[in-house]
Order: sequence, then structure tokens, then C-alpha cells
Amino acid sequence: MNLGLETAEVQKRFRQFGRNAIEDNKIEWWHVLVRQFKSSFVYLLIAAAALSYVLGEKLDSIIIFIFVLLDALLGFYQEYRSEKAVELLKRYVVSRSKVKRDGKLEEVYSENLVPGDLIYLEAGDIIPADIKIVKDHDFNVDESVLSGESVSVKKDVLPINVNLEGIFEAKNLGFSGTKVSSGWAEALVISTGKNTEMGNIAKLSDETFRNSVFDQETSKLSSFILKLVVVTLAAVFVINIAVKGTSQITDLLIFSIALAVSVIPEALPVVSVFSLSKGALDLAKNKVVVKRLASIEDLGSIQILCTDKTGTLTENKLTVSHFYGQDNTRTLFYAGLASNLNTKHKEVNNSFDLAVLEKVTSEEKHVLEKIQKIDEIPFDPERKKNSVLVKLNEKDELILRGAPEEICKTCSLEVDEKLKILDWVKEKGLEGSRTLALASKTFEGVKNYSENDEKNDFTFIGVIAFEDPIKKSTFKAIEDAKNLGVQIKILTGDSKEIAVAVGYRTKLTNSPSKVILGSEIDLLDETELRKKCKEFNVFARLSPVQKFKVIKALQSSYLVGFLGEGINDAPALKVANVGIVVQGASDIARESSDVILLKKSLEVIIDGIREGRKVFANTKKYVKATLASNFGNFYAVAISTLFIDYLPMLPVQMLLLNLLSDFPMISIASDNVDDDELKSPPKFDIKEFAIISSLLGIISTVFDLLFFAIFSIKGPGILQTSWFLGSVLTELVFIFSVRTKVFFLKAKFPSKLLLLLCVPAALTALLLPFTVFGNNFFKFEIPKSGNLIIILCLVLVYFVVTEAVKIIYYKRLPSSKMQAQTSA
Repeated sequence: MNLGLETAEVQKRFRQFGRNAIEDNKIEWWHVLVRQFKSSFVYLLIAAAALSYVLGEKLDSIIIFIFVLLDALLGFYQEYRSEKAVELLKRYVVSRSKVKRDGKLEEVYSENLVPGDLIYLEAGDIIPADIKIVKDHDFNVDESVLSGESVSVKKDVLPINVNLEGIFEAKNLGFSGTKVSSGWAEALVISTGKNTEMGNIAKLSDETFRNSVFDQETSKLSSFILKLVVVTLAAVFVINIAVKGTSQITDLLIFSIALAVSVIPEALPVVSVFSLSKGALDLAKNKVVVKRLASIEDLGSIQILCTDKTGTLTENKLTVSHFYGQDNTRTLFYAGLASNLNTKHKEVNNSFDLAVLEKVTSEEKHVLEKIQKIDEIPFDPERKKNSVLVKLNEKDELILRGAPEEICKTCSLEVDEKLKILDWVKEKGLEGSRTLALASKTFEGVKNYSENDEKNDFTFIGVIAFEDPIKKSTFKAIEDAKNLGVQIKILTGDSKEIAVAVGYRTKLTNSPSKVILGSEIDLLDETELRKKCKEFNVFARLSPVQKFKVIKALQSSYLVGFLGEGINDAPALKVANVGIVVQGASDIARESSDVILLKKSLEVIIDGIREGRKVFANTKKYVKATLASNFGNFYAVAISTLFIDYLPMLPVQMLLLNLLSDFPMISIASDNVDDDELKSPPKFDIKEFAIISSLLGIISTVFDLLFFAIFSIKGPGILQTSWFLGSVLTELVFIFSVRTKVFFLKAKFPSKLLLLLCVPAALTALLLPFTVFGNNFFKFEIPKSGNLIIILCLVLVYFVVTEAVKIIYYKRLPSSKMQAQTSA
């Protein structure tokens, strides 16, 4: 084995096991383009466009197709750019490895490694495959991408002689994708590519599928509109037959279908994509890359955000937090002596050493670098300590650093003092801190020593407590999440004590005992698991599969977002309603995500949730506005045709009406949103759409019929002109009513774009009938001043009535919901 594999054997195993790589699904440009058309609402619009074309309404058909194409192109442009940005973020974490083959040490591409290869690893290397350690020196590995642990794990060659909760606890194994933080090792490759633990996680991720929340809600809306169209079509057809007979049944059928198609809010995809694009741009300013546009609205819909603690809630680095002892400065100095700080040309990777390095002064650092280190015995998990022999003040001094209970055994301490030390250590442990104790003794006569020299006669120096501090921004972000109706849950592979301490300090749990372990989750049936997942906010010692289980259990009742970055997070990221990762996340995690944070912070995610809710709120505004307006016009035109033998509005006038009202309506995508709209996760409430659209649609119909009753007796030209003016102005003022649930003057000020489009549209409608072009091309008649006053008065009364009905409806809505919940 010391000679490594022979070339012939390497080639044989390469054919058997394949490349040491995990194939990812490359996203081509046509995948992104086709994705834009996978929507039930788009299918509905295409059907409407086809029907319009068959019925001879070619212009309407072309307009609808343009809306669909514009939506697809805008969505493609935004999402394809995001995919390209993600590709730029990718980095090859492993490229070449040192391997012994045919008795020679050589460098090969890591993807060409095979099981049985003997590889050499040192500080800074990424482990390229799953390995078994056969020889090592002070070999420590950062496994945070797998476990979430912020402290490196000491590895060794010792066989496993205890029962392990999971394979990741095996100290003689290393795993693909983890990083060597200190020391060196010779190791035997045992698994490559898809057969590694990383490969198993990637397989679970690839087998997981999800449907966008926004797509599900849009599908419900499409179904509702389709049913509405069919019912209204049948009603118009039957009423016309009852009134006019069956003599013109063919023309009546064509008219009914055309009228029904006109109810569909054809610009909804454009409004959505404009709103989503604006949201994506706003998020980009906060260093957030959105891979899938619809995920912005999904982000706004989440009710629970699950996150690892490391680097998101905490700083992801250990700091010195507390001391126990008579001289804190001396304790810290001796901790530096027992570390790598005074070893020249050696990189400091140990997280405890880094914390000490940050705490000591620059003068002390210079002193430490000059002190001679004579010999050392590295940290060993069995001994739970390390030791160094140094030349200090012309004397040789042996220093011990390690677990307080082990260090206390070597010191001459009174029983009471020893109990005080261990009680303090226990207290800090319950707070989630890690502790190291220091002791020393004068050592004479030899230049090296053994473990036997560590056993007694030491003088106790002190204990240092280390913690991964909570980010300052975390507390505000959690409070903001609470105000938005979003629960935060911690899902980590870290220890119970660390996880619950973070949860307790951030007030995510009110009891240090309120934590559930991965091993406990495996013992629960599906019903009990769902109950526990709702009850607990802190989950510790979770494996990738257990994180996956927790997310699935929560999704039975909630919409769930998940923030992760490690290889072990990929399945949970894929199954969550919204998967969020950071820039430095593993490739597998990044592939499984929807949103990438270039700045790791819970605060940024909360801003994203708020942005998603703004997008959703504006989309809902458009749906309510168009449904109410379209149905109002639909019923008015359908009823008026029963009483006159000419069109109440010419086709060219109808086209101009749609043009002047559609663009201001589309600008709702940029509108400002009231704070109350952001307080809870949004959804398309079909019942609310049906009720409010019907109520406001009936009001619109009544006022349209008032226009008809007043102006129909004055001749076709005056009716058509007056009805056109009334329709444009009522639709424009209606936007300012329906954009908020409160009195319009109490709402947030409309966006600049909405005002910029509404004012010119109103002026165009009012001035055009007075121009030669309007008279000749659109067949308008110049309105008399008396008629103009009547039109403006009707518009004003319409706005007042609409506001009154809206306010009464939304004031009664909360109490109605409360009564429904009470009766249930």
C-alpha cells in the first residue's frame, strides 16, 4: 500500500467507478425560455388569443400574443442574467491532488482519483474524496459545510470502538468537500464521485422536486377566471335568446364568446414580470441574486424561515468571551504560548488560536513570536489536551492546554477550588460557550518529554471561555420577522448546547431545554414529527436527511424558506418553498437554491421577504382592479345591446379606451404598498377576489348604465363619446381607490410612474374629442359643456360610492373571518 496503486489498476478502477465528480444539471438558455411559458394563466391567455383570432378579432388576438411574448422575453432576460451570474460565482473547490502511484508521488486532477489511491493532505487542502486516514500529525478538518460546527474536528488513525450516532462522527474518516485546517495526513481513498457522502446528498437533492407557490396560486386564479368566463358566457347567451329569440343565434354566439374573452386580465403576466423585475433590481442593490423571478413572490409568502445558526445568526468565528482565574492577562498569554502563534512560518487555522490571536495585544504578539518552542505534543481527542515545552525567562516551562476537567486532574488544587472551576465551566457550557484551561510547571533537564510528564505537579493558571457571538443585526432582523408574521427556526448539525444557547440568546426559545435532536426525530412517526416541528424552534445534531424531514413536516401546514450553505443543506434547499444560500456556499447547495446572498445576513433575507410581499400586493391590486373593471364593462355592454340596435362604443374607441386605461393599470406594478399589507404572508384569496370584484363590478355596471340612460336619448355619437369619456375617467379614478384597503388619503402616496401615466391618460381622453383628429378618426362628437359637467359629476359620485363600499367591505372582513374561525 505504501507504493500506491499501479497505473493498470488505476485505469481498471477508473472504468469501474468513473470520474471523481458529481454531475450537475447545466441550465441552457432554452430551458430558461421554455420555463416562461409553463403557467396555467399563460395557457389561458393563448387560448383567449386563439379564440379571438378565430372570431375575426385579429387585433385583440395580436395584442394578447404581444403581452404573452413580452412577459416571456422580460422573464427570460432577467432569469438568464441571474443564471449567468450564478455561473460566475461558481468556483472549483478541488482541482489537483497529491497521490502516490507506482511508488512515486505525483499531482493529478482530483476528478481522476479512484478508490484505493493513497493521497497526501496538508493545511489548506480541500479533501477531494471520502477517505480513511492511515497516518497523520495534528490533523484537523473544518467540517462546517457538512455539520455546521464552527470548530475544526481532530482526526486520527485510531479504529472506532464506540457506537456512533452518524458516520460524520467517525474520527478516522474524512469527507469530500471539507477543508484541512491544520497538520498533515496520508489517507486512503474509499469512495469517489457519486458514491461519496456528498454524492448521496446530491442524489437526494436531484430526486426532490417542488412547484412554485406563486405558480400554484396563479393556477387557482386561472381556474377561477375560466369558470367565471364560462358562467358569464352562458348567462349572456341565454338572456339574449330569451329577449331577442333565435333568429341571429350564430352572431349571438360569436358576440357572447368575444365578450367573455374580454373579461380575462390579459396584462397580468406583464404586471407580474414588471413587478418581479423591479423587486429583483431592488434586491440586487442589497447584494441578492435571484435565480428564478417567481421566487421573489414565493419569498414574500413564507411563513417559516429555517436557518443554520453559523454565520447567519452568529459571526461564524470564535471570540474570547470570559475568563476564570486570578490574572486574565497571564491566562491569555499562556494560551498564546500553547498555540501556533509562536511558531514561525506556520499558518494559524485553529479557531481557538485565532480567537486568542485577536485578543492579545500587538506587543504580546511580538513577544510570543520570539519565545522558543522546544517540543510539543499536539491535541488529541482521547487526551483532550495539548502541551508545549517553551524557553521562558531562561527556564524551560511545560504548558498544558485543554478540557478543564482534564487539566484540573494534573494540578494541586483544593477540592472546593476545583468544584468552583468545574461549576463555572458547566455554567458556560450551558450558555453555549467552549472552554480551555491552562496550567504549567517548570521542567528541567531534557529537551523533549512524554505524556508521562503531563500527569502531575502543575500549577493552575485559569480558564478561557470562547463563544461564536450573535451578530448585532440578528436581534433586529428577528424582531422584523416577528412583525411580518414569519417564524424563525434553527436547523443545525452543531451540538445541543451551542444550538440552544443561540436560540435562547436570540429569544427564539424561552427555555434552555427546548431543543430537539436529530436522533430523537428518527424515532418519531409522521404525525408526531409534524407536532414536534411546530412545537420546537431549535433543532440540533441534524443530518442532511433529518433536515429534509423537518422541512417536509413543516410544509404540511406552512410555506417554508430555508437558508443554508453546506453540502449537507442541498436536499433541504431543494425541497423548501424557497431555497436561499450565500455566495461561498458549496456548488451543490448553490445549484439547489432560488436566491443567492452575496452578503450573509438574516437582515437581508427579511428585506427580501418584505420585497416579495410588495410584489404580491401589487399583483393582487391589478387582479382586483381589472376583474372589477372588466366585469363592469362586460355587464354594461351586454345589457345595453338588449335595448339599442347600434354599438354603444365603436371598436376603434374601445381600442383607445383599452390603451389609455391599460398602461396606468400596468404601472400598478411599481406602486407603493401600505405597511399593513406586509404584516402577514400573502396569498391569492379567490373568495375575496370574487366578492370585491363582483361588488365593485356591479357599481361600475350601474354607473355605465346611468351613462347609457342619460346619453342614449341624445343620439349615437353623443352616447359613444360620453360613454368613452366616462369609461376612461372611471377606470383611472378606480385605480386610486382599489390600490389600498383604507381611505385613499390615508394610504401611502402613489408611485411616480402611476401618476405620470394616469394624468396624461385623463388629459388625452378629455382633449381628444375637441380635436379634428379625434372627430375624424375616432368619430367623436365635441361634448357640450353641460354634458361634460354631467360626466365629471358622475365620475366623482362613482369614486365616492366605490370608496364607501370598499371601506365598509374591508372593515367587516376581519370580524367576519373571526366569526368563521370561532364557529369552526
